Amino acid sequence: MHEMSLCEGIRGIVEDQARAHGFSAVRTLRLEIGRFAGVEKRALEFAFDVVMRGSPAEGARLEMIDLPGRALCYDCGDEVEIAERLAPCPRCGSGRLMPVAGDEMRIKDMEVI
Repeated sequence: MHEMSLCEGIRGIVEDQARAHGFSAVRTLRLEIGRFAGVEKRALEFAFDVVMRGSPAEGARLEMIDLPGRALCYDCGDEVEIAERLAPCPRCGSGRLMPVAGDEMRIKDMEVI
């Protein structure tokens, strides 16, 4: 379950930021997760609760923000939103797309005390 290792990375970031900025606890942590990131959200929620025990984020509320998949169409030149990685361009129907967004996962922000 790679969600556990993702949460271990998040914990490291939280602990580094707590040391750097002097906060003691995280109330809410917001993650942006791209459509193609391959993250199982229920598994991530479970792993988050387990991995954050004993850290400044113990008991924090995890909010996940969905980001769409986006691709650049080589034929019409538009950047378009796509629902699937191999979907055709919704504007011109071309299959010649280069994904440019949707596989990211990042901490958007944290509410801390």
